[in-house]
Amino acid sequence: MRRRPLLLAALPWPAVAEGALPDGSPWTALLRRHVRMLRGGQASQVNYAGFARDRASLQTWLVQLAAATRAAFDGASSAEQQAFLINAYNACTIELILTHYPGVKSIKDLGSVFDSPWQRARFPLLGTNLSLDDIEHGWLRKRYVEPRIHVAINCASVGCPALRDEAYGAAKLEVQLDEQMARFLGDRSRNRIEGSTLLLSRIFDWFEADFSRAAGSLPAYLSRWADALADTPEDRERVRRRQLRFRFLDYDWALNEVPR
Repeated sequence: MRRRPLLLAALPWPAVAEGALPDGSPWTALLRRHVRMLRGGQASQVNYAGFARDRASLQTWLVQLAAATRAAFDGASSAEQQAFLINAYNACTIELILTHYPGVKSIKDLGSVFDSPWQRARFPLLGTNLSLDDIEHGWLRKRYVEPRIHVAINCASVGCPALRDEAYGAAKLEVQLDEQMARFLGDRSRNRIEGSTLLLSRIFDWFEADFSRAAGSLPAYLSRWADALADTPEDRERVRRRQLRFRFLDYDWALNEVPR
C-alpha cells in the first residue's frame, strides 16, 4: 500500500490577502543565527539544534511564504519569483529535517520505499500543497532556464552546495547566483582537475540537461567558469578549450549539520 504524503500543512494557513511576495529579512535573520559558512562560503554547516529552538520563528516565516497568493506570484518579476521559490525550498527543507531531528543522519532517511523525502513531504504554498520536488522540478526547472538554481537550493546534505547565510532577493539575485556558482566550483573537495580529467560534483551529471539548455552543452557551460574551476592558467585554458574529460564524484548524503 502506498503511504500517504506527509502533510506539513499542519502549519496554519494564513488569512490570504493580495500583495507583494514576502520580504526575505526574517529568513536572513534565521540563517545568520544558524548557518556557519566554511572555506570562504564554499560550504556551510547548519545548526539544526539552534533551528529547533527557533522553530516558532521558522514556522512564522513559512506562514508568511504560504500567505503569498498565486496572483502576487504571477505579477512578480522573474527574479522575484525565483528568489521566492529558492527561499521557500530551503526553508521547507529545514522544517522537514526538524520533524525528525535529532534522530536523522541523512535527509534520505526521511523517505520510504514508496516515496522519497522530496516527494512525500508537502507544504502550503501558492494556494496548494507542494512537495520539494514540485518546487524544484515543477516550478524552478520548468519555468526558468537557470541552471544556477542547483547551487542555490540546498538538500541538507554535505554534498550540496552551501546553504547561503542570507535570503535570496530579486535586486541582487544575479550577484548571489554567480557567487554561489563560483564558490561551489572553487571547492576542490567537490570540483577539481586531476591530470586530464575534470572531477565534478554529481549535480552536473544529474542536471546536465539544464546546463546544456543554457549553453548548448555541459562543457560549454563550464568553459564560462574556467577561472573558478582551475587553479593555473594552463588548466583554465584547457577548461575553456573543452580539452578535459569528465568524471563525476560520489555524493555525500550525510546531514550538513554543525558537529554536535
